[in-house]
Amino acid sequence: MAEVVDEDVNVLFIEDDPAVAEMYKLKLELDGYRVTVAKSGEEGLDHAKKTVPDIVFLDIRLPKMDGFAVLENLRYDSVTKNIPVIILSNYGEKELVDRGLKLGALDYLIKSETTPASLSRGVQDWVKE
Repeated sequence: MAEVVDEDVNVLFIEDDPAVAEMYKLKLELDGYRVTVAKSGEEGLDHAKKTVPDIVFLDIRLPKMDGFAVLENLRYDSVTKNIPVIILSNYGEKELVDRGLKLGALDYLIKSETTPASLSRGVQDWVKE
């Protein structure tokens, strides 16, 4: 039986690599989510404050403002502080993972271990938390 997806879930994907962003975006959209891609930390933060998405997927290494700074800003702002943020990074060093979770990320995923399908499957659970 196919899982029913809430079509009203707005996903913000903050990722500077267009190929990576497109790969995840396609799968999420196929599964019924509305996806916006921001190519820099600044653009992602600006978009999050204007649209208040239901969930944010956030890369760490970004132009203009890194993912940790974006996360800190999201958590500091009363409008965005409760948005679930999932870090999706190439870097899995313990210090980075710990820092991301301490700053308020709901989860920290490594790109090489995260398929678009597994990411999409997790959205409903993350949004509910």
